[in-house]
Amino acid sequence: MDKLTTPQIEAQLKNLDGWTYDNGSICKSFVFKDFKEAFSVMTHIAFVAEQQNHHPNWENVYNQLTIKLNTHDAGGITQYDFDLANAIEQIVSKG
Repeated sequence: MDKLTTPQIEAQLKNLDGWTYDNGSICKSFVFKDFKEAFSVMTHIAFVAEQQNHHPNWENVYNQLTIKLNTHDAGGITQYDFDLANAIEQIVSKG
C-alpha cells in the first residue's frame, strides 16, 4: 500500500469527524460512560483490526480511549489507516 501525501491525508480527514493528523499518525480520542464500555468497544475494534491485519496504537485510561493509526511498513499513512478509522467510527457509533 502506498504512503499517502499530506494533501491526500487532509482530504480524507475531512470525512472523519474529530480525527487529526499528528506526528505521522491519524489520531482520535473517545470518551465512554465507563471502563466497561471503553473496553467493550476496544474488544470489538480488536476483532476488526485482526480481520484487516492492521492494528492500532492505542491507550486506554478508565473511560477514555486514544487511537493512533499509521502503517509502519509504509512509513506513514496509507489507505489501510483510513479503512480502519472508518470501521472504528462505525463500531463507536453503534455503541
